[in-house]
Amino acid sequence: MKVNLNPAKGMRDITPQEKEIRDYVEGVIVNTYKQSGFELIETPVVENIENLIGSKGGENLKLIFKILKRGEKLDFAKEGFTEEDLADLGLRYDLTVPLSRFYCNNRANLPSVFKAMQVGNVFRAERAQKGRYRSFKQCDIDIIGDGTKSAELELIATTAKALNALNVTDFVVRFNDRRVLKAVILKCGFTEEEFDGVCIIVDKLDKVGLSGVEKELNEKDYSLGASANLVKALESINDKGTSCLVEYGVSEEVVKDVEEIINQSREFADGKYDVEFDFTLIRGMGYYTGSIFEIAYKNLGYSIAGGGRYDEMVGNFIGEKIPAIGFSIGFERLVNQLMDEKFKVPNLEKLVLLYESGDKYIDVLKKADDLRAQGYTVAVYEKAKKLGKQLNQFTEYGYNKFAVYSSEETEVKDLSSN
Repeated sequence: MKVNLNPAKGMRDITPQEKEIRDYVEGVIVNTYKQSGFELIETPVVENIENLIGSKGGENLKLIFKILKRGEKLDFAKEGFTEEDLADLGLRYDLTVPLSRFYCNNRANLPSVFKAMQVGNVFRAERAQKGRYRSFKQCDIDIIGDGTKSAELELIATTAKALNALNVTDFVVRFNDRRVLKAVILKCGFTEEEFDGVCIIVDKLDKVGLSGVEKELNEKDYSLGASANLVKALESINDKGTSCLVEYGVSEEVVKDVEEIINQSREFADGKYDVEFDFTLIRGMGYYTGSIFEIAYKNLGYSIAGGGRYDEMVGNFIGEKIPAIGFSIGFERLVNQLMDEKFKVPNLEKLVLLYESGDKYIDVLKKADDLRAQGYTVAVYEKAKKLGKQLNQFTEYGYNKFAVYSSEETEVKDLSSN
């Protein structure tokens, strides 16, 4: 039988060259977050299925990888057997749901305002396509226990600093608020019960355009008048800016919050990036309750980071309201873009030390350690008969220096001069 050597659909292998860049990017992000006082935690990739399904994760709830019950727990003979009886666990689709459970489980040992950092893979059964995988890494920072605007300001500033540290600049932080969305959508004539469904449709604006959103709204059992009003709002609010929001029923307090966060974030940015109000920003997660934000970079057609305030999710586990907010960098998208831009890990001196078959190998290893003490990353290989071809291969692998072992002085040369 022929063996399929490809990774499972939507998964992928990562080469050493890409892993080198990924490790560097992750290290820069993690170090930036640590310097800003965020604490690194780790949660399991497997969660109880009821926590995932009950999390108001929007369309992502349809993409959960469910894990079958095992052994006697899987009872096919049960009367009224349904799909829900098949699974009791699932793979996490984001890092926010596990963090909320983690906080509630460990609350007694955590500070009242907890600044958390997570880096890990999440899983969604999406349609596999270029740049979109079924297993992908996220880099999250969250603040639990702070309901003030300070949390928004800190998350935006810290995430932007991490991107700037990777020389990613000239991006735009798009900002909106679910309270603004709700007020406008209700003012247009939709009901409270219709709000989440309308948001799911409007969230497709970037993909299907305004006409596509209007078409899908009209195909649902919504008021045609409400749909027409919302389309007009989507066309006009961004042009008018936040000054028109009160006309749509948004409270002055909410408008003031939005304007203060945007203006102060712009002040912190100091021209390195922009922060702008975008009424069309929805974010698909149903658990968002207030501020929502994304980072758009160049003309990619998708965001490289996103997040928002989820003041009800944590409390759902323990029956009390606890403010929480998070910002997640889309690691895969960021790395893919950096690689498209021919990103190189800075100040990395990779050297290959070559030796002849007759050389005493333990002496070669000692020489390699001497070179490592000088700051080089050193790999040791036997010298090939066709040296030029061998050195070209190491150049492709990302090495920029080479040396041929000598018991006396070993000369280090640039591979580019070979």
